[in-house]
Amino acid sequence: MRVGFGYDSHRFDEGRPLILAGVTIPDAPGLAGHSDGDAVAHAVIDALLGAAAAGDVGRMFPPDDERWKDADSMELLERAMRRLVDLNFRVVNVDVTVICERPKILPYAQDMRKELARRLGVGIGSVSLKGKTNERMGWIGAGEGLAVHAVALIRSIGQGNLQAGWGDGDGLPL
Repeated sequence: MRVGFGYDSHRFDEGRPLILAGVTIPDAPGLAGHSDGDAVAHAVIDALLGAAAAGDVGRMFPPDDERWKDADSMELLERAMRRLVDLNFRVVNVDVTVICERPKILPYAQDMRKELARRLGVGIGSVSLKGKTNERMGWIGAGEGLAVHAVALIRSIGQGNLQAGWGDGDGLPL
């Protein structure tokens, strides 16, 4: 078993839709970013890749690479999952916390859990997602954007993966 931690944050962008864990949240500003700005997907990708010692979202999907411009981040999550499968890992569970003053996360949390579970290939009981405020402190509290923390537990299903990781011939930079 291996544990990984992921973090992502983005400023709000009024000109974009808000997408979190693949769910579009109406009547809320979107998130600035090279891809669709889905901070939940990005934090989960980092947690998964970190647990596998396989790099991070920025190395796998560089923000200066036009291939990832406006990309669907849940599709990026599926690519990261394929990397884990190639390394003989499977997801046990993920736990996600979205930190923002607005929008309220609770009305969308169940849909986000379902979408994450589907993309991760696990049951919904293996995905936790909750929202917290920052008690009006700092840039998050001022409503400038949001942050996401994610923890992932993965398990090995084969031999040889403990030596694997990014930079082992997978085409990712060292």
